[in-house]
Formats: sequence, C-alpha cells, structure tokens
Amino acid sequence: MPYAQDITTLPTLDLSLLDGTPAQRQGFLDELRHAARDVGFFYLTGHGIDTDVLKQVQDNARQFFALPDSEKAAVGMINSPHFRGYNRAASEITRGKPDLREQFDLGAEREVLPQDQHSPHWARLQGPNQWPVALPALKPLLLDWQQAMTGMSLRLLRAFAEALSLPREAFDRLYGDKPNEHIKLMRYPGQAPDASHQGVGAHKDSGFLSFLLQDQQAGLQVEIEEGRWIDALPRDNTLVVNIGELLELATNGYLRATVHRVVSPPKGIERLSIAFFLGAQLDATVPLYPLPTALLREARGPASDPDNPLFRDVGWNYLKGRLRSHPDVAQRYYADALIPQALSA
Repeated sequence: MPYAQDITTLPTLDLSLLDGTPAQRQGFLDELRHAARDVGFFYLTGHGIDTDVLKQVQDNARQFFALPDSEKAAVGMINSPHFRGYNRAASEITRGKPDLREQFDLGAEREVLPQDQHSPHWARLQGPNQWPVALPALKPLLLDWQQAMTGMSLRLLRAFAEALSLPREAFDRLYGDKPNEHIKLMRYPGQAPDASHQGVGAHKDSGFLSFLLQDQQAGLQVEIEEGRWIDALPRDNTLVVNIGELLELATNGYLRATVHRVVSPPKGIERLSIAFFLGAQLDATVPLYPLPTALLREARGPASDPDNPLFRDVGWNYLKGRLRSHPDVAQRYYADALIPQALSA
C-alpha cells in the first residue's frame, strides 16, 4: 500500500479487465480497492463508452456555451425547483466563495412527484430538465449518454462491492430503479493573473461515484494529503473517477472521498469539462456495510466536514448541498427549508 507522500499521479485502471481471465479480474478488483482507499481518484480506461459519443458530447457542450446569453438565460436554473438548467459564472458557491465557471445541469428526465403538506422538502428535487430550443440534438444525445454512463457506473459500483468482499449486489437497493443521475456541463473562462482562480473551490462530491470527461486543458487538482495537491492531467479517452461521500460513509471511511478543486485557466484560454454523478435514490438511507475484519482495521471513519455535516438520509443530504450551492434557487423555491437548524441537522 503506497504512502500518500509517494503518490505523484493518479493510478490508471482498465475496466475491461473485469471480462478478462480470473487472474485479470481479481487483479483489477485489488487495484480498484487500493486506488479507492489510498487516493480516492483514478483514471478509468476500457470503460466501453464510444469515443465518438464522448466527442459529440463535448462538441455539443461547446455549442451550448456559444449560444447567446439570452438563450442560455431562457433555461436558467432559477426557473427550476429541481436545480436543473444554466448558471452563469460566479453563480454557484463553494465554501462561501463563487466558482468562476458557467454550467448547465441536468438529471434523469422524470415526472414531478406529487406533493402534500407531509412531503419532505427533497421530494421537490425530482422533475424534468430544461432544454435550449436552439439545440434540439442536445436532449437525445445527453439522455443517451446518461443512460450509457449509468450502466457503466453501476457495473463499476458492483465491482466495488466485490472488491470489498461484499455481495455483488450489496449496493443495489440504494440506487434502486431511480438512481440520482446528474450531468453537469462546465466551461471555465480564463482569468487574469491578479483575479480569483477558483474555478471550483475545494470540496468533496456527494453520491456514490463521479466521472469527469476533460478536454486538453489542465485544471483539476486532487488533495492527496493535507495541503499537498497533485494535477489530474487530461488523458485521451479516459474518464477521471472519484469516490463520493455516500461510499465513504457506507464503508466507515475505508473508501475515500477526496477533496479536490479546479484552478481557472490563464487569460485567453478556456477549459471544458463534463461530469456525470451517480447517487443513491433520494428516499434511501445509507447503512454501514459489514466489511471483513482485515478491511475494517484499515477503515478511517468518514471525514465529514463539521461545517457541512454528512447525513445518512440521502434526499436531505443532497438537498442541503443544493441549497448551499445555489442560494438564489433556494430562496425562490425552498424558503421553508432555509431555517438554520435545517441546514445543520
């Protein structure tokens, strides 16, 4: 097991080895377990997502961000109680400071849940996406990509269960038939040397697994140990994968949700990245899974931020993050959920 100070780059794992010989499959599972515990981030190859599809997703994301401001504003997140839609740069907040990126968020295309006075606040999160009229190809492309990413990520999640000596289907009841799928298109404009360079502030991801498709511009950094950051440089036809807080919580900290950030590119250069997040069903509660004794000895306990505590109730935990990140949407649609004790308990 490498020490943190010896890690200078993210490990690379080949998902296609799951279909290899028994020795190759076991080797992949061992590498997966170590990468997820020691680093919490890795490059994934052999993921099975067609290269042409990835290029189409990137090309269409660029077309979206090139639309006139008025057309992007027409699908603004401020219109959506489900936190779906466009935000201009500096709209999202991380650790109290604005992130210098513009972005377009979407989730699974589902009907609004029926509401009554007893419905939990998080039930408002489910609903339809907003789509720009000027790019009719965007909706079928991204929903098809979302479906492909969900299938691949659930396969990887089952591999995590095997790597932890749990039943292969151990996590299935958490994501169920309505996993919390979330896509985020992101454009980072270049910043002058004397400006803020917080593309995205330091944070952990919620949910199970996060996947990032990068262009050729660097910017993503991973805090491999406290105060020491390494670059997750772009690599062709790879996805950067990281562990979310739900998996950290479910394994008592054996799997590591690692702090990361994005540094803005220099003036005159922009960076495009596209993220896919797989989370549990909103009505799920995260249990503590019974790991083998040998793994339990290596579990470090979940490292929850005391200013942003992590809860086992998935829906409330996810909503709390949205309320903090998008205060304008929160004020418009969730004023009844914004009492201080609701955000800290």
